[in-house]
Amino acid sequence: MNPDSQAPLRPLASASPPTSSAAPASVDSPVSTGVDSFVSAGVDDEFVVLVDDDGSPVGTSLKATVHTASTPLHLAFSCHVVNDDGEVLVTRRALTKATWPGVWTNSFCGHPAPGETPLEAVGRRAFQELGMEVRDVRSILPDFRYRATDASGIVENEICPVFTATAVGSPSPSALEVAEWAWISPDDLRASVAAAPFAWSPWLGWQLEAWPV
Repeated sequence: MNPDSQAPLRPLASASPPTSSAAPASVDSPVSTGVDSFVSAGVDDEFVVLVDDDGSPVGTSLKATVHTASTPLHLAFSCHVVNDDGEVLVTRRALTKATWPGVWTNSFCGHPAPGETPLEAVGRRAFQELGMEVRDVRSILPDFRYRATDASGIVENEICPVFTATAVGSPSPSALEVAEWAWISPDDLRASVAAAPFAWSPWLGWQLEAWPV
């Protein structure tokens, strides 16, 4: 599968760069995350954590209804999964996704549930979205945040720390989340995003600007 040959279902309408970001950072000790303690839930039952501009929780909202034309600021995360050959996993968002359907992006994203740490959320969503476990989870952009609007007018508005992780096995993604996937080299990823930014999620481009993958 060649991400460069894929066009998004609809082009990006407008996007604003991250309002803040931090230099890449890593935790002193990698954190291994399994999936045994995580329970899958339907999207209609999931809640996201709403936060103020400082990142302090101020409430919760159903994930199924939080994304609108005036999406409130909430917690999320992004993760870049690498394999033992140093390749990065990229995924094409399912055509049924509410925002940026059919667009290529990073390995997976998600939202910590109320009371769940970002590391726990990474392990849970790796299993739910990609059907795989990950290990050696590291924080690389702990203060990343962004706001972007897709062609339908739906807004993403997230405080979204970014992680890397190492793959355990091969992906077996959920069709509700992922239309296609591929392993590509970091150099090819950067070249693809630079050549056709409209085919990729805006948050991936901003993350690559801040992260020397």
